Amino acid sequence: MKYALVAAIALVLLVAAYLVYAATVVNPRVERELREDPSSARARKVMLITLPSGKTIPVNYLRDGQTVYAAADGRWWRELSGAGARVEVLLQGETLVGQARAIEDEPERRSQIFDRLRPTAPKIFGTLVQIELVPPA
Repeated sequence: MKYALVAAIALVLLVAAYLVYAATVVNPRVERELREDPSSARARKVMLITLPSGKTIPVNYLRDGQTVYAAADGRWWRELSGAGARVEVLLQGETLVGQARAIEDEPERRSQIFDRLRPTAPKIFGTLVQIELVPPA
């Protein structure tokens, strides 16, 4: 029992350390790269999304015309549950606006899009986010 508790605490600490590392080191580095080199190989797979809270994060995306799909592994998608919200995205150097919502109740659709969006990731993780881009005025 004692070893299980120690292992559980160690696991929680490792996850917390990873989240801090990602937020303070990895995400800012990726964000800088996407802004400075919008034609990079990473920019063809990763976009920046600015959420209603003002938080900006890099996420994998798949664009299909005026619809953009993103894979959300963290809790940030909760800002987009229900009817969704207006977001801003940076796609290969172009800033666009759209209405985003988390797709929580369509597992088959999620699976089909995730097969294209992130074919090597485990299928049990992630929430699908759909963004309908607003055409420029």
